[in-house]
Amino acid sequence: MTVRSGNSARAALAAARAERAADVDRRLAGLLAGPPDDGPSDAPDGGPSGSAGERALALVTVGGHARRDLTPGGDLDLVLLHCGRPDIAGIADRVWYPLWDSGTRLDHSVRTVAEARDVARTDLKAALGLLSARHVAGDPALLDELRAAVLADWRAHARTRLPALADLCRERWAAHGELAFLLEPDLKEARGGLRDVHVMRAVAASWVAPAPDGRVREAHDLLLDVRHALHEVTGRATDRLVLQEHDAVAAALEFPDAHALKHATAEAARTIAHAADQLWRRVERFAAGRRTPPRRRPVGDGAAEHGGEVVLARAADLHDPALVPAAGAAAAQHGGP
Repeated sequence: MTVRSGNSARAALAAARAERAADVDRRLAGLLAGPPDDGPSDAPDGGPSGSAGERALALVTVGGHARRDLTPGGDLDLVLLHCGRPDIAGIADRVWYPLWDSGTRLDHSVRTVAEARDVARTDLKAALGLLSARHVAGDPALLDELRAAVLADWRAHARTRLPALADLCRERWAAHGELAFLLEPDLKEARGGLRDVHVMRAVAASWVAPAPDGRVREAHDLLLDVRHALHEVTGRATDRLVLQEHDAVAAALEFPDAHALKHATAEAARTIAHAADQLWRRVERFAAGRRTPPRRRPVGDGAAEHGGEVVLARAADLHDPALVPAAGAAAAQHGGP
């Protein structure tokens, strides 16, 4: 039986993230607009604070803030889009410097739509960020144009880019291990962690696989709440749930104890990891192209291997109570899902 955390504690964390996202958006919009007494600018269109200026400029967020799930220790990832404005350096300084002065952890870039598209074509991480980018201030048409271009490129080159993304994931899993089986897991980067769900959404944007289902979304939200509580109780931007913090995080989320927290976290990670396995098998079949359809090869009583998976044979007796365990045994013996 799954031991669940307190609904009130988790609801409070979700509300806090939503409120923070709204506050950050308002602040960023104010920084982009500039002080009301700035006066005319040297820009040909009349300056960034006017409607003409806004048509040549947009502030876009990617990453956690784009998803509105920015935790207290999360970075703020921003892109300042423009249409070749000669005054863009001064506008960027007006936005970035107050954020740096406030101690905000900031990752930023300044690009035209064409430049951002070019970067996304060659940089997988940049592409992943732009696939989930969100408009904050300025002209939303700039982001609409960029998103349409990035999505078109992503889908057109999915047969090569998705296997490259799979390789990145395997490298990350090798470095951080499997969340469900670690005493001190990295909630974001380990296999079965938050990053895997973000990747699933990117794969879904290619139309090769469906978006994460309800169980995966619930598992993601649980891990996000654990990460949020970890940031709050430690006061640090850490994603590793070390043993000494288990009790405090469990209490913050209203779990009965640290063991219940560990059990729920591991269960969520297994749900995500299982969904990731299914997704990457689908990607492998897609990347292989439409060649000769795979044949069924008998691998046990009532079971057959088909396309790298163990499935029920066409002649399987569906009334046989031993059919399911026999198929599971065949899958284990042949190393296939």
